[in-house]
Amino acid sequence: MGSSFIAEHGLWTAEQQEAAQQLGARVREMNLRQIRISWGDQHGILRGKTLEVDHFLTALENGKDFQTATLIFDTTNNPAIPPFEAHGFGDPRLTGLPDGVLVPDPTTFHELPWAERTGWVLSDLYYRNGDRVPFDTRGVLQHQLAALAADGYTFTTGVELEFYITRMVDPKLGFADSGYPPAPPVVTALSHGYQYLTENRGDEADAILSVLRDHLVALGMPLATIEDEWGPGQVELSFDPLPGIQSADNVLLIRSAIKQLCRRHGYHATFMSRPAFDHVVSSGWHLHQSLGVAGQSNVFPGKDGALLSDTAMNYMGGLLANARASSLLTTPTVNGYKRYIANSFAPDRIAWSEENRGAMVRVSGARGDATTHLENRIGEPAANPYLYLASQLISGRDGLARKLDPGPPVDEAYNADAPLVPASLQEALGYFQGSELMRRELGDPFVDYLTALKKMEVSRFNAAVTDWEQREYFEVY
Repeated sequence: MGSSFIAEHGLWTAEQQEAAQQLGARVREMNLRQIRISWGDQHGILRGKTLEVDHFLTALENGKDFQTATLIFDTTNNPAIPPFEAHGFGDPRLTGLPDGVLVPDPTTFHELPWAERTGWVLSDLYYRNGDRVPFDTRGVLQHQLAALAADGYTFTTGVELEFYITRMVDPKLGFADSGYPPAPPVVTALSHGYQYLTENRGDEADAILSVLRDHLVALGMPLATIEDEWGPGQVELSFDPLPGIQSADNVLLIRSAIKQLCRRHGYHATFMSRPAFDHVVSSGWHLHQSLGVAGQSNVFPGKDGALLSDTAMNYMGGLLANARASSLLTTPTVNGYKRYIANSFAPDRIAWSEENRGAMVRVSGARGDATTHLENRIGEPAANPYLYLASQLISGRDGLARKLDPGPPVDEAYNADAPLVPASLQEALGYFQGSELMRRELGDPFVDYLTALKKMEVSRFNAAVTDWEQREYFEVY
C-alpha cells in the first residue's frame, strides 16, 4: 500500500490530525510496548490487531490491513454466505472479500490499565481505494449525526447498562468444547440477588465491583453509579451524558473492559439479556437522549407548564412510530426478545409515560426542569451501540420531519391499548426489511446485508432442538 494512505485520501479531520501528531510522541513517552487497534464489528464486538509501537506509528499514516471477511460472520463466526462466493451484498467492492484498511481514530486513544504497557485505539474500516466500507456501523452513526447536524441539532445520550457477573467454575477449554459456538463456561452465582439496591448485596460483590470501578475510571469513562440490581449477580452501571458519538464509542470499550477484567479475576460477565439460569431477571440497556441547538444544550423541556417541547414530542412520536422497524437495531439477538414480559420493568408495548418504568419511552424530569429528556427502555445490553443510537436518530428525525404526535401518555403501561413490540427476532426482521424509512436512511445494501446476517442467526436457532422440546415431546409421543 502506498505511503500516507490517510493523508492521500483525506480521511481525518483537523482534530484527528492534531491528535495523531501528539499521539506519536505520547506513546514513546509512555514507554508502551504495544497498541491494540480495535474495530467494532456488525454485532458491536471488538475485533482488531495488536501492533508493536513502531508498527503502530506506521499505521497512523497508512492504516492497517484487515480482513473484510469478518463482515459476513454472525454472532459466533458462522459465515452467513459461503466466504468465497461473497457477492458484496449489493456493494460490488465487497465481492470476493478483499482486504480492507483499519484507520485509527487517534482521538479515541486510551492506555489499558489492566494490560501492561498497552494502548488501545478505535478504528474505522475503509476499502483500499479510500472509500468507507458502508457496513462499518460506526460510519452509519456518523452519517446520522451529520444529517442531524444539517437539521440544526446536536445529540446527547446517557447510558444505563445492566449485565450479570458470575463466578467462573469451569471455562470449558477442552478441544471437545470448541466449535460454532463453543461450550459456555460453567459458572455459579455471584450473590443471591432479590434484595434490590441493598448495601449488603452490593458489598458481597465489592471485590470485583471495585476492580471494575477503578479501571473504568482510569480509562476516563464518565461512571456515575454502580448499582446492585434484582437478579443474582446482576449489576447496573450508569454513565453521565455525552455528546455525539462518544457514548457509543465508550460502550464498546466498557463492555470489553468488563469482560476482560472479570475473566482475569476468575469471573465471567455477560451482556446476554436473559441467561438460562433459575431466578434471573432480564438485563436491559436504557438510553437517555435529548437534542440541542446552538446556544441551548437541551431543547426537550417544555415551557409555560408543559412537560415537553414540541420538538421533544415530535421526536418521541418518531421513536414510537418506528419502534417496530428499528427493533432489529435495538434488540438484535434471539435472546433479547425474551425480555419483553409484562410487569417486568421491560416494555411489552409501544407507549410513553411521564413517570412509569414499564413504558417503552419514559420522560425523565419534571415540568420546569431544564434537564428533562427522554429515556428509551427498549434496548438490550448486547446491542451494537452505533446501530442503537442510529435507530433513535433515524426514528426521531422522521418524527421531526413529519411532526408526528406520540399521542397521550399511558398510566398503566402494561394494560395500555398500544401496539406490542415484536415478539421475536424473526418478527423484527420482517419490519426492518420492509421499512421504507430504514431503506432510505441506511440504504438497500446495508438493510439487505444486516437482514442476511440475522436470518442466518434465526435459521440456526430454529434448527436447534431446545430443552423445552425435549421435555415436551420426547416421552409423550
